Amino acid sequence: MTSSYIPAPAGDSDGYDPAAIESKWRERWQTRGTNKVDIAGGERPFYALMMFPYPSAEGLHVGNLFAFTGNDIYGRFQRQQGHTVFEPLGYDAFGIHSENYALKVGEHPMRLIPKNIANFRRQLERAGLMVDWSKSLDTTAPDYYKWTQWVFLQLYQRGLAYKKKAAVNWCPSCKTVLANEQVIAGACERCGTLVEQRLLEQWFFRISDYAGRLLDNLDTLDWSDTTRTAQRNWIGRSEGARVVFRVTSGEEITVFTTRPDTIFGATYLVLAPEHPLVDALTTDAQRADVSAYRDRATKQDLVSRKSTREKSGVLTGARAINPATGDEIPIWIADYVLMEYGTGAIMAVPGHDERDFDFATVFGLPIVRVVAAPDEGVDTLLAAAFTEDAGGHLVNSRQFDGLAVAEAKQAVTTWLAGQGAATAVTNYRLHDWCISRQRYWGPPIPVIYCDACGPQPVPERDLPVVLPDIPDFRPDDSGVSPLARHAEWFHVACPACGGAGRRETDVSDTFLDSAWYFLRYPSVGDDRVPFDSSITKKWLPVNSYIGGNEHAVLHLLYSRFITMVLHDMGHLAFEEPFTRFRAHGLIIREGAKMSKSKGNVVNPDAFIDQWGADAFRTYLMFLGPYEEGGDFRDAGISGVRRFLERLWLAAELASTDGEPDPAVLRKLHQTIAKVSHDIPRLSYNTAIAAMMEYMNVLRKGERTPHRSEVEPVVQLVAAFAPHIAEELWERFGHEASVFDSGWPAFDAELARDESVQLAVQVNGKLRGTLTVAREIPQEEALALALAEPGIAKHLTGPTRKVIFVPGRLLNLVV
Repeated sequence: MTSSYIPAPAGDSDGYDPAAIESKWRERWQTRGTNKVDIAGGERPFYALMMFPYPSAEGLHVGNLFAFTGNDIYGRFQRQQGHTVFEPLGYDAFGIHSENYALKVGEHPMRLIPKNIANFRRQLERAGLMVDWSKSLDTTAPDYYKWTQWVFLQLYQRGLAYKKKAAVNWCPSCKTVLANEQVIAGACERCGTLVEQRLLEQWFFRISDYAGRLLDNLDTLDWSDTTRTAQRNWIGRSEGARVVFRVTSGEEITVFTTRPDTIFGATYLVLAPEHPLVDALTTDAQRADVSAYRDRATKQDLVSRKSTREKSGVLTGARAINPATGDEIPIWIADYVLMEYGTGAIMAVPGHDERDFDFATVFGLPIVRVVAAPDEGVDTLLAAAFTEDAGGHLVNSRQFDGLAVAEAKQAVTTWLAGQGAATAVTNYRLHDWCISRQRYWGPPIPVIYCDACGPQPVPERDLPVVLPDIPDFRPDDSGVSPLARHAEWFHVACPACGGAGRRETDVSDTFLDSAWYFLRYPSVGDDRVPFDSSITKKWLPVNSYIGGNEHAVLHLLYSRFITMVLHDMGHLAFEEPFTRFRAHGLIIREGAKMSKSKGNVVNPDAFIDQWGADAFRTYLMFLGPYEEGGDFRDAGISGVRRFLERLWLAAELASTDGEPDPAVLRKLHQTIAKVSHDIPRLSYNTAIAAMMEYMNVLRKGERTPHRSEVEPVVQLVAAFAPHIAEELWERFGHEASVFDSGWPAFDAELARDESVQLAVQVNGKLRGTLTVAREIPQEEALALALAEPGIAKHLTGPTRKVIFVPGRLLNLVV
């Protein structure tokens, strides 16, 4: 027997030794530049992007590795299809997580973060990712955040960045602003402290100007349905009207409503406590009560105000005219109305809104029915707000009585518009993006304030505005960044007049760092521009983006917005950054969510030490569907390791004597078809199962395999277990990387089974199946069916007709 398999070098064990093999190939890839991408000249470019991680002090989490491995497999597969694949990875290292941890351990983030990144890099390299590390980035590096500041200036110049005083969630412990999503049951998600509301000057981006495009473009994207739905809900388009209520003292209050048809039932108005008209409208008799109520409202976070069922409020003493009825109605303030939603004022229709009904019930306000169900009349009592208006019609609405709700919405709006009291509008739930953070660890916002010139953008030539290395970076309760305490950095010349100026001391939100990082990767190393136009045109938009569902809304939305703005300014030729997005699932362990307190966190280093990176990678992908995740059970990895050991042994034993077994070849080509089908769909677990099934056929009865039965499997398994694949490919005598060898050729004829399962029906009902030769003629199939007792017993009369579909169906009509 002869073999073309090249044994291990003298002195090495010929058994499967993952530690030695993986160390060898990590060094070999580095020396040969296997993963270094020809950005300028590479043919058929394919950008396979994974969401970059926050480099925590705890090191790489198994969830990170699950996500990255899935992306890596997809990228390696595309390389085997002949693409030049760019698979970069960097670090999202600014932000409150890093700063809080640095405060906790008493170490400066400028010293802590580089150590964390070094540890992450070590772990990521061990995992065998096909990353071009020459194109890595770190959001805390001045050569990166210089361009984050440049992005801010682009929006500022276009009028999309502005500063205003706004109600925000404030964590007294973390001493910073929190987004609504960071407030859980009234408490800070990071530290559990009860959150307050504050009015602070904040920088915002006008993302609401792009709401329509952001919503409409979702229909064009190859994204998971769940992700697109989450974004649609967040943007939240609604059709309605802006209605003007005139105050008896002369002021005007504008409300937005999606139900203009119910205006005849509006019996009071409610303003948010922070509405700018409250002071002017409040009568002297009510001023003390209003002031006390507003103070109490500021102690609540915005999320609690939206979700609380308990209704409270206070009269302003002012009254307005309902433009539909001409009646005077009272004006209240209440915390269930928020300034950040709509206009900060609502027309309250307690007969048809649950919150308004509860409020009216508490304070004894009139409740008028203006919509009735088909079987209800004008006098039907309301025990609760009537909101089931499908099929409903208007009542107590004068000339509009009897109109269907859908028809009445437009008719009432048109009528009010004729009186100058309403305008039909499209409204969005999406609000402008607050990017200010009153912390230290972030990119300084590039603005200088001058008493003579007003706010001035930092000239591009002066970027970056470098974050100073200051020892006292702990925030205080003033709501002002620690940077303001450093006069040598804070005081600066005005770029317009040269006079005394003051730097903006807020830093920008980490979501801005990650809203454009994918544009930077291909141009890393070019300090002249944020992204080279020709390189960007070649590589973007991103072909495939994989990340966590927790970022399905904000990160993806902000990235799309920034891309649209840069497109509109002529910096980019495309307006959507990610052609395809898939969200990966989550990993649990032994049936429970992983947490440090439970002591069940998977340490990738320990498992790679024991089992090898290839086994660990492959096991993670075998846990379950990639887009759903799975349960990490420690005992399960041994089966994957045995699969790799059997592959190793099969390659060692492979012979070139004789011819391959046709039955094994048939299974091989069926496996090639299955894996080729599953990987693009991220169905990694079923692809691995198919390869394991083939291994059982290949080594059945401990048979000696033919080289042509083994070699293609090495190519199939390469994306999952790259180190062992490279080693076996080299031992088969190949000089080039297995990832540059192409993909195994599929032969449909060789994959065809000799036999098939033929369904046999009697009068259209399935009565049995027969295993028959694929090319069996009708006469033979009929004879076999008649000879089968389980089928023959259903033939109660002579056969009048035979319907035969070769290889699939035999139907006997009796």
